[in-house]
Amino acid sequence: MESEEKKKTTKQNSRELRERLYSFSLRIVKFVRSLPRHWVALEIGRQLLRSGISIDANYEEACGAFSRADFAYRLNVAFKEAKESHYWLRLLYDAKISTGREMIDLIQESKEIRNILGKGAKTARKSRGTE
Repeated sequence: MESEEKKKTTKQNSRELRERLYSFSLRIVKFVRSLPRHWVALEIGRQLLRSGISIDANYEEACGAFSRADFAYRLNVAFKEAKESHYWLRLLYDAKISTGREMIDLIQESKEIRNILGKGAKTARKSRGTE
């Protein structure tokens, strides 16, 4: 019975994370579209767009993995993309290209996503015996 309860909780958490990551991807798309039309902002925005929407795509791939190894790999890729997105957001903020409330919120959300995926990737590697 306890195992069944754990599976339900895991599925619920996975669904909530999927929704959160999709929402983050959508926010990144809208945010990048709002950046100033300066070549520096556009270049950093391009990099942010690639890494930001890749987080959700790789998590979706992880959820459909055929093996534990595939799951761990995809989750680790999502984690790396989250780290990269966090970097680009901080750079935009520190370079004063964007400093508004949405920017601050995106930095915080990217940090939280990075931490969640990092913990999940570490757990997945441990269960595979590769750490």
